[in-house]
Amino acid sequence: MLPIVSIVGRPNVGKSTLFNKIMQQRLAIVEDTPGVTRDRLYGRTDWNGVPFMLVDTGGLVWDDDPLAQAVARQAEIAIDESDVTIFLTDAKTGLTGEDHDVAAMLRRSQKQVVLAVNKVDDFSCSHQLLAEFYELGLGEPIPISAANGLNIGDLLDAVVAHLPALTEHEEDDSISVAIIGRPNVGKSSLFNRLVGQERSVVSDIPGTTRDAIDTRIVHAGVLYTFIDTAGLRKKSRIGSGIEYYSMLRSIRAVERSDIAIIVLDGREGLTEQDKRIAGIAHEAGKASILLVNKWDIVEKDSDTMAKYQKELRQGLQFMDYANIEFVSALTGARCARLFPLILATMEEYQRRIGTGLLNDLLNDAVLANPPSAKGRKVKIYYITQAAIKPPRFVLFVNAPELLHFSWLRYLENRLREAFGFAGTPINFIIRKRGK
Repeated sequence: MLPIVSIVGRPNVGKSTLFNKIMQQRLAIVEDTPGVTRDRLYGRTDWNGVPFMLVDTGGLVWDDDPLAQAVARQAEIAIDESDVTIFLTDAKTGLTGEDHDVAAMLRRSQKQVVLAVNKVDDFSCSHQLLAEFYELGLGEPIPISAANGLNIGDLLDAVVAHLPALTEHEEDDSISVAIIGRPNVGKSSLFNRLVGQERSVVSDIPGTTRDAIDTRIVHAGVLYTFIDTAGLRKKSRIGSGIEYYSMLRSIRAVERSDIAIIVLDGREGLTEQDKRIAGIAHEAGKASILLVNKWDIVEKDSDTMAKYQKELRQGLQFMDYANIEFVSALTGARCARLFPLILATMEEYQRRIGTGLLNDLLNDAVLANPPSAKGRKVKIYYITQAAIKPPRFVLFVNAPELLHFSWLRYLENRLREAFGFAGTPINFIIRKRGK
């Protein structure tokens, strides 16, 4: 599960500028995923090989204005959710009463805090500028200039030093399955159907489930952890406070799962928000099942299911590996298919292929369709599998920058034809190597 780092402070200290600067310094490989829109208020990033989720928050002001109070509640929830909080202050305006109020809130939280002083333009005079910020009692302040990108590395070094060790799974002896989707598509009904008990509230009111709920069950001798989550609304419909951080908890639930079941409403067809939600699972590298719910009340003919599958494949081209199933969580129709499908998907998610077989396939693929680049020859020396969950392959080539995405897509298709990998993304790492 990815740790969370939040940025808090009073208004106009440069929180969003710092957020954007850190996200631009992402060291992890980012896949180009057409059709997937990222929310600008949070993002997955990486510093010196340590991944985490970064969260921006609104400016904190303590007065009687209802909006200011809502923002303050949102920040308090952000701090509660975070493993480390960056407390951002402003060197130009100096220490203020609002800074003291934020510091008091952070001390009450008993969470790890890194104090940063922004808008320091002359680092030779930083000691004088920083002296008053020691009054906050939150340790040594770190001078930065978010706008100019100065000393951001030192700040991130301090943040990463406080982060807990990354754990991919809370329970490594179970198959962890997150159930995600828009509000009112039937996630909680599906959750209750799968776990066989009324653990979460089932309601026609969107947003009933606000916290991720975990339930472990044994089915046919296999241990599962099912995670019910809050419905993910469009950004424009997410209110401050609980609604926003329900979404953040849902994203965290995906991060700590093996498989994401993306629940769709069979009556409404694929929506743009469905695509965004599917993109969360895809970008997190999770195996996925597209589950079309409420199939019992969809008007059907002999071609309806095939047409629906075609629509999903066209609308979710970045996730064409995902398995598709049609069910009614309310009546239980076709739900018995899910446990075998989850098992099969998990098997593909952790499939490992020997290096000899991989290089035989690579040689055949290169002979049939050699990678090309204008003016230079692209030479691929060999391939090996570096990891599972998801399957990750390392290609050693003479010029990584010349290996086009379309050829990698071709190689991915050859791998799937030969070895399966249904339901799971496949990742490639390209490394340079001489003869």
